[in-house]
Amino acid sequence: MTSTTVSSYDQGKEAFKGLSVDDQLGLLWFVYTKIGSSVTPAAPGAAGSEIAEGLFNQVKPLSHEEQLQVQRDIASNADTLISREYGSLSPETKLAFWYFLAQGMESGTIIPMPPDYELPQQGKDLLTQIEGMEFSQQIDFLRGAVLPMGAEPKGGAEI
Repeated sequence: MTSTTVSSYDQGKEAFKGLSVDDQLGLLWFVYTKIGSSVTPAAPGAAGSEIAEGLFNQVKPLSHEEQLQVQRDIASNADTLISREYGSLSPETKLAFWYFLAQGMESGTIIPMPPDYELPQQGKDLLTQIEGMEFSQQIDFLRGAVLPMGAEPKGGAEI
């Protein structure tokens, strides 16, 4: 690989940095809804899907405002319990967690996207780019986007 070649993983990592936290969440939502038919089957099949579902089940009973704050905390690496738990997950389990959130948004158990929300142009461009990728590149891109999210787990008995 030459220095000019950028992997899908690195593209995802870099592209997300340029978006606000709410726009990062919006882009994840659009990715999982627009191209979910190809991306989502990989997430639930992950070995850690039970772990991701367990974390999702901690978010589900919260109020809609608290659910949104949890997502913002994870995306911004805030030092909260759920963000630290998320930070300790494997890449595949992190993908599965966002899949469960998207499913929850679809079913109404998780706060939905505001009906008037619109991705900024940078987000729209990224979505178009992701839609044009092969499946493995889409997964790598998403992995690059969600892997850096979450706070570092604490040492010792604390999470």
